[in-house]
Amino acid sequence: MNGRGGDERTVVAVVYNPVRVDVVRVRAAVEAAAAAAEAERHPEGIELLWLETTPEDGGQAQVRAALDRGASLVLAAGGDGTVRSVAEALRDSDAALGLIPAGTGNLLARNLGVPFTSVESACAVAFAGETRRIDLGIATAHRPDGDATEHAFLVMAGVGIDAAMIAGARPELKRRFGWLAYVDAAFRALPKSSKVRIRFRLDGGHERSAHVSTILIANCGALPGNMELIPDAAIDDGLLDVAILQPATVFGWLAIWRKMTWENRVLRKSALGRRIIRFTDRAVRTRLSYLRGAAVQLAVDAPEPFELDGDAFGEIVALDLRVDERALLVRVPALPER
Repeated sequence: MNGRGGDERTVVAVVYNPVRVDVVRVRAAVEAAAAAAEAERHPEGIELLWLETTPEDGGQAQVRAALDRGASLVLAAGGDGTVRSVAEALRDSDAALGLIPAGTGNLLARNLGVPFTSVESACAVAFAGETRRIDLGIATAHRPDGDATEHAFLVMAGVGIDAAMIAGARPELKRRFGWLAYVDAAFRALPKSSKVRIRFRLDGGHERSAHVSTILIANCGALPGNMELIPDAAIDDGLLDVAILQPATVFGWLAIWRKMTWENRVLRKSALGRRIIRFTDRAVRTRLSYLRGAAVQLAVDAPEPFELDGDAFGEIVALDLRVDERALLVRVPALPER
């Protein structure tokens, strides 16, 4: 479609989950941000496409339709599942992903610094922020029936109590209280949980085995509730970070929680804090350990649930994970001018 001066208009698609977002508010915020972008950077005009997800398709077909129309920016308005689905369809394309988060965890937005409490602020970043290239995680799930399915993930994959917790989260609590619904699910899952025996390899190396409560394979490390699971994880380094959680008692879980909320987020940011960690962290290292690699192969003795970016994805007997390095363009807040 031609713009005011005969140039092609910029096409921006909004792929939105009508169940998770306030459609009226999102539409108003997007239109206001688009008008501001037209005035400042797009005199040729901006064409907005509005594409609704369905229970059968969380966004991939909608993204393909948007790309066929020439979209250079696709906004994902919805929860982590919508964001993951849209990102998977944008993999290795020249179109950028913009985030209008409205989910339980808002995981990618948290890790990229995109506002997730204000639709208007998120839209401003989507239209006026910087474009950053990030990694995608790719998980091939080997199912108990012999089938194999491939899925992209943005933040992390998990096997163990986290997957059971996510599968057991009550939908009504997720709608009302967001990520706090997982706290309820955790309290219900912990008493019934048992350690999972896993076998795993990093980068095709020798096989290791462990009994774990949870193993998480992460593309980045921040979680809801001001928790920093993997402080050294980077979303554009071409590597996956592995966190293995092996607490023996409830006190072990408390030690891990303290590490994620206090040591990883606060103490490690200062030289004094890092010295304190070196003296006090020895016991936690036996309960929480970190590894890193570009590819991870994981197998379990019996079918186990697994999760991707906070959504349950059924059961697996094995899981192959790798990085599609810098495969996704995403809009992030612009750095302040110096």
